[in-house]
Amino acid sequence: MLFCIIFITVTTEGERAQRERLRDLAVFERLNGDPRKTSSALAVKKFCRTISLKYAQASDVRPLSVLEDTLNYLLNLLDSSEHPFEVVHDFIFDRTRSIRQDLSMQNIVNDRAIHMYEKMVKFHVVSHHRLRNCGSSTISSLKFLNMEQLTKTLASLYILYEANHSSNSIHENEAEFRSLYVLLHLDSKSQQTESLSFWFCRVPSLVMKSKEMHFARQVLRFYRMGNYRSFLYTVSAQASYLQYCIIEPYVNEVRALAISYINNCCYKLHPYPLEQLSKLLMMKESDVESFCHACGLETLTDGGGNKSLPTKQTTFSIPKGSFQSYSLLALQQEERQIAI
Repeated sequence: MLFCIIFITVTTEGERAQRERLRDLAVFERLNGDPRKTSSALAVKKFCRTISLKYAQASDVRPLSVLEDTLNYLLNLLDSSEHPFEVVHDFIFDRTRSIRQDLSMQNIVNDRAIHMYEKMVKFHVVSHHRLRNCGSSTISSLKFLNMEQLTKTLASLYILYEANHSSNSIHENEAEFRSLYVLLHLDSKSQQTESLSFWFCRVPSLVMKSKEMHFARQVLRFYRMGNYRSFLYTVSAQASYLQYCIIEPYVNEVRALAISYINNCCYKLHPYPLEQLSKLLMMKESDVESFCHACGLETLTDGGGNKSLPTKQTTFSIPKGSFQSYSLLALQQEERQIAI
């Protein structure tokens, strides 16, 4: 159910007229589905790379209250089932960039701005999770651009936190949002930014002592040490929904590492029971069998219907594409999911 829109000047009349003429209207902006018609209640200001504060008119920049209402409207579209997620994402992606642009042009740095940036970070994190399950031919570029904007939005959020710090306190959600930066660096090869050790030096001590940052640093250490057991159990027991959205791509990577250890190190004459392996990897037994096959390994079934993994197989390999999505047992993801 979409909000009833009562915004004022969400877009200027000039922008609406130009986009109608060029048929540059997203599916959510079309009046009665007509690609040539929109209205002030439907059209949302697009991001403009070349806009300059020097030449901007007062009507070109939306006040804070309008920006808040616009953001709430956009994020409500995430629940839309009428269109593929990549279509929904593309629209919200562009319009939230425009919101950030208007906030920046007006130099709005108060608590309300922080709350808005937190919502936009959540959008990009959830998109990071959901885009992995989309099959569009353009999904690779969408994922890259989403990660790029996630990084930029987080950086802006951290600046806002620092601008609003008092001497002995931090913002209510700061610890969790700071922990996301650490989790984005699990695979150090994928991030060409400053070292985490240098970044930690600039993080407030109250954040460093928080349970959210303690969790992120534990997960980082277990991942880089190859300690698959501690990694999986810590993630399942402590990860928030946002944290898990970032960690999820690494879960199957760690599971594959565990299977490679078991395949290489266990005694050949004693196949490894899949029932036991499912508990170790925190997966359903049927998923474990599928996962082993995806890694190029065969499984056996004895006369009693018990399945096992023969070890010392030489065919182990990591799939060239990504693994299919397997749930992490004991992670009550639905219970931890938060509203954007």
